Amino acid sequence: MSISPTAHVARANICATGIEWRRLDIGDEAKFLGLGLYYGGGASEAPFCANQHVVIVGGGHSAGQAVMNLANYATKVTMIVRNKALTATLSRYLVDRILANPTVEVRYETEVTKLEGDNILRRIEITNRQEGKVERIDTSKLFVCIGGKPNTEWAKDTEIVRDGAGYIVTGPDLLDQGRPPECWKLKRMPYYLETSVPGSFAAGDVRHRAVNRVASAVGEGAMAVTFIHRYLTETA
Repeated sequence: MSISPTAHVARANICATGIEWRRLDIGDEAKFLGLGLYYGGGASEAPFCANQHVVIVGGGHSAGQAVMNLANYATKVTMIVRNKALTATLSRYLVDRILANPTVEVRYETEVTKLEGDNILRRIEITNRQEGKVERIDTSKLFVCIGGKPNTEWAKDTEIVRDGAGYIVTGPDLLDQGRPPECWKLKRMPYYLETSVPGSFAAGDVRHRAVNRVASAVGEGAMAVTFIHRYLTETA
């Protein structure tokens, strides 16, 4: 989606494509969505996990924070991690808090391979990638925190530069040894949120190296509008 502030002087827009949660890509994932399977795990969900055994998939910062939020209410929290250690993907201070919490159990080199239940999730199957060992865990709360992917496929045939994961590169991050990409035709450097196409701006989670917080996305959106007005003024 794009927001066009003018239709006659010049054209500018804000890229607002959004992010999709990454999926487990296993059977019955759609069946149990919202019925025991959830993407993300914020503080608002924690009270609903009181006195339960909950499972969190992921080894990144969002998963680590979800573990600590849910551990304040749940009887037990099992963290499913594909890597051999948490330190590869998580801040040291959060690793220390997770490992010191007696409510939390971390399963390394493991992934969820099956979902089971009737009308709601009842249990999951996990498999150790190294040993091939299969186990079942009774749980009605599975939180998947394995990141997201940007909806930016529409940009693949344009001059908008994306990083290897598909996020839109903007502002100073476009520069290579102080020079913008070849498709940049203006004498000035790109504005902070401006893409490699002059007058096109990206804000929020879809942007390369974004902070990934709601407040930051809102602030970037407001900032992008300011840059649009500046762009329109210079091209008038």
